[in-house]
Amino acid sequence: MRINKYLSGCGLDSRRKCEQYVTDGRVKVNGKVLTSLAYDVKDGDYVEVDGKAVSLSERKVYIMLNKPKGCVCTSSDEKGRKTVLDFVKIKERVFPVGRLDYDTEGLLLLTNDGELAYAVTHPKNMVKKVYSVRVEGEPSDAELKRLRNGVEFNGVKYMPAKVVVLGKENNDTRLEITITEGKNHEIKNMIESLGRRVLFLKRTEVGGIRLGGLSRGEWRYLNAKEVDKLVSLK
Repeated sequence: MRINKYLSGCGLDSRRKCEQYVTDGRVKVNGKVLTSLAYDVKDGDYVEVDGKAVSLSERKVYIMLNKPKGCVCTSSDEKGRKTVLDFVKIKERVFPVGRLDYDTEGLLLLTNDGELAYAVTHPKNMVKKVYSVRVEGEPSDAELKRLRNGVEFNGVKYMPAKVVVLGKENNDTRLEITITEGKNHEIKNMIESLGRRVLFLKRTEVGGIRLGGLSRGEWRYLNAKEVDKLVSLK
């Protein structure tokens, strides 16, 4: 099994992130620092990350967290900030599927299933992600049409989004925006391309799995129907 796939299967992080573990020199196999991303882990290999032995997770775990603002989507933070794993206390090692910004809240999936994480986050699979957004002011019909046709911001092109106006809040506007790419700061950058700011951002759905019934910071295991829906993306 290729090293990045193996490490992801150990519940460390996504395959792409696990490649960085190797290039950073954090991975040893049989006592030697691994330098090749092409290495295939064999039966009997002793694999370590940061000096700690890792092994494939036998039980696959799938979790939904209502991520609050003020925490990062990593297993640890060099700045000492709270991470999403401070809210999810289980014996299995899990990692976040994709990312939400520090000041963004809402639905975050966590798992130790690297293949599922890859399927959910890879742009080619066009997995729908739905956000509740509060935008300053009142975007015009022309501005909303731009979002629905696709916009460009700072040289980055964003695919067309589904945009529904939910209502007004004081002098601001509440929108529901559905995207399929998941680029860094995608919603914020799309809104900034209109010359406006995002005042509130919450993810409410990923791949047909909806957030509901969880207070900020609470989590639960996905039920069998939800897991099947995500596994079908593999």
